Amino acid sequence: MNPISQADLRSIHVLDGGMATELERHGCDLSGPLWSAHILDSSPGLIERVHLDYLRAGADCISTASYQVSNLGYAEFNRTEADAAHALRQSVEIAIAARDEYCRESTRPTFIAASLGPYGAALHNGAEFHGRYTISFDDLVRFHAERLAVVAETEADLVALETVPSVEEARAIAQALQLFPPVAAWVSFTCKDERSVAHGEPLAECAALLESSAQVVAIAVNCTQPKFISSLIGEIQSASSKPVFVYPNSGELWNTDNRSWYGSADIAGYASLATDWYAARAQAVGGCCRTTPAHIRAVRQTCEERRAAASR
Repeated sequence: MNPISQADLRSIHVLDGGMATELERHGCDLSGPLWSAHILDSSPGLIERVHLDYLRAGADCISTASYQVSNLGYAEFNRTEADAAHALRQSVEIAIAARDEYCRESTRPTFIAASLGPYGAALHNGAEFHGRYTISFDDLVRFHAERLAVVAETEADLVALETVPSVEEARAIAQALQLFPPVAAWVSFTCKDERSVAHGEPLAECAALLESSAQVVAIAVNCTQPKFISSLIGEIQSASSKPVFVYPNSGELWNTDNRSWYGSADIAGYASLATDWYAARAQAVGGCCRTTPAHIRAVRQTCEERRAAASR
């Protein structure tokens, strides 16, 4: 991984959307605890196709299909640390292959972020959405450092540490990053309302914690209801000068009892909200759960319309 700075990322304005959503739409069974990481074994070519679909839709940065990969998560299914490391490396290689294919079609600069989920994702019990962990701080640092050690040796441009639910885990991530100075990252929080992360701390407190980290090149919000995003952008900006990335869910809601989504995903409405998020000075907008290339295409159009209006 080559050192990358905040200035290098100024051309990132549109992120990709949900990986699992698209894999399911293409017929994949993601019901297992390792989620889209299962597809690294069974259908890597399909993951590459989804990456390419997002690039063609206008994403400036694609995130690898590695959110659920960790030594802890793999060990529960009798998979070794070597298996987990291979999966992380493979996820980056697949994204690189998609970008190489896209570069034959376009000269637009694009980036690859190695996606790493929080500790709660490895527990596959929804703990990332409350952050009430029974793990020591040192072990939490070790959990993140194990994966950072692997992706630091890949050709990913940066790391996306996603769906972070608490200031404690953000602190552990900042400490783990210090062990790998060349690694640049964005840290993305999941929030329960218009000002607080899932565990309950103010998002502004989390942003302030990361402000002094040169390796953290952006602060983000993901896997959060769209209606909260405009306020959350302001919360980050009240405590940090770093760029803000936002990639909320589609607007649909998750029913934990029957493990299904409900509600509507209005692409035009999502694009309209993206206009508000850019106006609130988010540098980059994308999507998380249940968003698709159609959402990202609409966001790209919104972005281009704003840029055209600004140049007139």
